[in-house]
Amino acid sequence: MSAHAFPKAARLTKTDEFSSVFALRPRRRSPHFVLYVRPNDRPEGRLGVVVGKKFAPRAAERNLVKRMARELFRQRREALAGRDVLLRLQAKFPRAEFATRAAVRRACAAEIASLLEVAARPLPPPAPPAPPASPSALPSAAPPASLSQSQPPGLPA
Repeated sequence: MSAHAFPKAARLTKTDEFSSVFALRPRRRSPHFVLYVRPNDRPEGRLGVVVGKKFAPRAAERNLVKRMARELFRQRREALAGRDVLLRLQAKFPRAEFATRAAVRRACAAEIASLLEVAARPLPPPAPPAPPASPSALPSAAPPASLSQSQPPGLPA
């Protein structure tokens, strides 16, 4: 395989792979993107890109964002080893500010590059699991005796 290829093993492809990364808090936000990062048990990094029609109505724009994200990820693949990276477009590129495709390309490349630099930083350690509560601290399942013996108001006894 070519050094410039983006193999299937480097992609998030299944719905549950995306869901497991989306379940985390976003690592960083930029004006147009949200970055999610999760450690994985693989020697290589994987990338997922979500570009909805709501924020990029034209297919050419959606494909441009995905192509740029894949290329920038491919260039930093060694630094992103062992993590799942998910980029989600969260805002439109307004035509007033980004009149040309080149302007969209420059802004998109700058934002994605800075987000991937954040993704390459060391991940915080996972939160330790909460200790189990002692049985005396748990509320009892049975209602108190005073409530179980009383009748609702207005009903004869």
